Amino acid sequence: MTSTDDLALDPAVDLAVARLVDEFRPRLRPQVVGSVVRSCRRDLSGVPATALPELVERLARTRLESVA
Repeated sequence: MTSTDDLALDPAVDLAVARLVDEFRPRLRPQVVGSVVRSCRRDLSGVPATALPELVERLARTRLESVA
């Protein structure tokens, strides 16, 4: 299980949040984007680390597009 502390130190989360905030501005607030990305990262906790950056961003983008 991934803890909140692990998410705070995860570069995949930081990079995905930065890119997706730019992509979804002004439709969604940065806090919403960050929350969705962190949720996606938790959902992908069993995925190999090398696949995380792409999968986290892809899943988060899909979820954000459904609400934006």
